[in-house]
Amino acid sequence: MTSRIPHSSSSSLSSVSSVRLPGAAPASSSVFAGLAPVVLAVFLGFLSISVPLGALALEVGHHLGFGAATVGWAIGLQSLATLLTRHQAGTLSDQRGPRFAVLLGLPLTACAGLAYVLASLLPLAPVASLALVLLGRLVAGLGESLFLTGLMSWGIARVGPARTGAVMSWVGIAIYAALGLGAPLGLAVQPSFGFAGVGALACLTPVVAWAIALRLPAVPGSGGQQRVPFHRVLGLIWRPGLVLALATVPYAAMAAFLTLAYAAHGWPHAGTALLGFSAAYILVRLVGSGLPDRFGATAVAVGSLAFEAVGQVLIWQATSPTIAVLGATLTGLGFSLVFPAMGVLATRSVPPDQRGRAVGNFIAFADIALGVTGPVVGVATQWFGITTAFLVGAGATCVALALLATVRLGRSE
Repeated sequence: MTSRIPHSSSSSLSSVSSVRLPGAAPASSSVFAGLAPVVLAVFLGFLSISVPLGALALEVGHHLGFGAATVGWAIGLQSLATLLTRHQAGTLSDQRGPRFAVLLGLPLTACAGLAYVLASLLPLAPVASLALVLLGRLVAGLGESLFLTGLMSWGIARVGPARTGAVMSWVGIAIYAALGLGAPLGLAVQPSFGFAGVGALACLTPVVAWAIALRLPAVPGSGGQQRVPFHRVLGLIWRPGLVLALATVPYAAMAAFLTLAYAAHGWPHAGTALLGFSAAYILVRLVGSGLPDRFGATAVAVGSLAFEAVGQVLIWQATSPTIAVLGATLTGLGFSLVFPAMGVLATRSVPPDQRGRAVGNFIAFADIALGVTGPVVGVATQWFGITTAFLVGAGATCVALALLATVRLGRSE
């Protein structure tokens, strides 16, 4: 893991990077030593988020017998809950310290898995089982909001604000490695152990992450008790955040509807496509994490979005699972660098004492995409067919490209 300080770090963050916070990794420690436990905790926490995704679509759509719109709401509800709580999670992380937010969020995430187990095992009517699943989705959204915001802020504090780009990159790798591996894992567990087995796995992994976080030294909150209005932080980061939201729509469409599209075509192994997305995403992060610094965030984002658009078109028009896997892989390749490129622009737009809130609100744009895509696309698929989901994904990336062409994000680079 590289310890190179990103060229694009802001002067306001760099000015405090030489001050070692209490509990931070010593200056002589590698970036790996500072980030490894944080990245591992992110990975385990997000396994709990990703393991139910593919299985949830089959549980709600096939086992409980609800339509595609309900599936979309079940998938998207978690992200809507995360969206509504992300700013408060950032404020809590700034005021009480990242450790407090993380140790509160991970147990809540585990409780969501418990709700899935109960929904599957209790002798309930389909509507009651669905209500318990939706409750789990809400709790998971709150838990994710707390633990991810806290872990990202914790990581920045451990390795220094000048390495914010490295934190963004490696946390992103952990997130999408978990998302790519978790969905196939959940689909593999479901035939043998049912949705209860999926829920049990979703309950276990955040408990392990909590044990890791418990052993890490705390760092102080960076924001004191000052209350910063949501609109003030939002006004500083909305441009990179909107690009992130539009770039996230393809993944949201795949998470909610790819398994149903495979089932509609009669194709096996839907998890392979999500695994292809994850593998491409991680590979590009590993070999190309310095590209935004070398060529600029906007230039990298334009190329990335173009790959995403092509990938979504391939899935939309796929006539075989091989083409669908290729489309998912290109989507992951394209999406990989959007998050760190736009994330660096977002975090360097705010003063250091608002970093947690900036991180929280920047990620909230992805929450918007994940929360809105499922319900909206679910309605569209009922009218125009299940593969419409990927046409919507392609359209979103084209809108993001148009935004980058008309809004000079490059002024901040």
